[in-house]
Amino acid sequence: MADFLFPDWPAPPNVRALVTTRAHGNLADHVGDAKSAVAIRRAALRAHLPDEPRWLRQVHGVRCVDAETAAGLEADASFARTPGIVCAVLSADCLPVLLCDDAGSVVAAAHAGWRGLAGGVIEATVAAMGVPGETLMAWLGPAIGPSAFEVGDEVRAAFVDEDSRAVSAFVARSDGKWLCDLYALARRRLARQGVERAFGGNRCTFTEQDSFYSYRRERETGRMASLIWTL
Repeated sequence: MADFLFPDWPAPPNVRALVTTRAHGNLADHVGDAKSAVAIRRAALRAHLPDEPRWLRQVHGVRCVDAETAAGLEADASFARTPGIVCAVLSADCLPVLLCDDAGSVVAAAHAGWRGLAGGVIEATVAAMGVPGETLMAWLGPAIGPSAFEVGDEVRAAFVDEDSRAVSAFVARSDGKWLCDLYALARRRLARQGVERAFGGNRCTFTEQDSFYSYRRERETGRMASLIWTL
């Protein structure tokens, strides 16, 4: 399978991570594809991994679970301290956030749409990793970009009411809507947890149609997978 995205970050040498693209097909079993077709694609992906990914039942929440025992659990993030255990999240506009510590002893993957970001999924994930935020680095995977993510007042209020400086992540449109920068919001949330090193955040699932699925663009669409593990 070609065309994986690999994070460009200074992670320890035992940390491995990748993101699938549209070329790998839909990897979610809840968006209309035949489960047998999804199983074939997941098997092809599995050939590039040390173990079966610990797929979650994502609900746009904030729960972070131990990937070693997480398969099938309702959660939007997982962490792993055991080598070979693969954390995985699915997305198609929401922001996948991958994290690791400087020692390469713990990794995590979080599914962070606006609801999860506002609710505290990044904070929950950093807490679950159990190491100081200053020892962590993050990579922000492909999500809907700041020129494409139009939201209403309620989304802006969900962030600005809690953090007045988050106002910088919103640009007013003439129709009363706002353009929202998920990447900027994630960086603010990470920094508040001591995670100052955040890489990535330069792709757009909405505008890069040939590379990514986008729920906002297509509604009926597939999902990409973002995965991280240690050797």
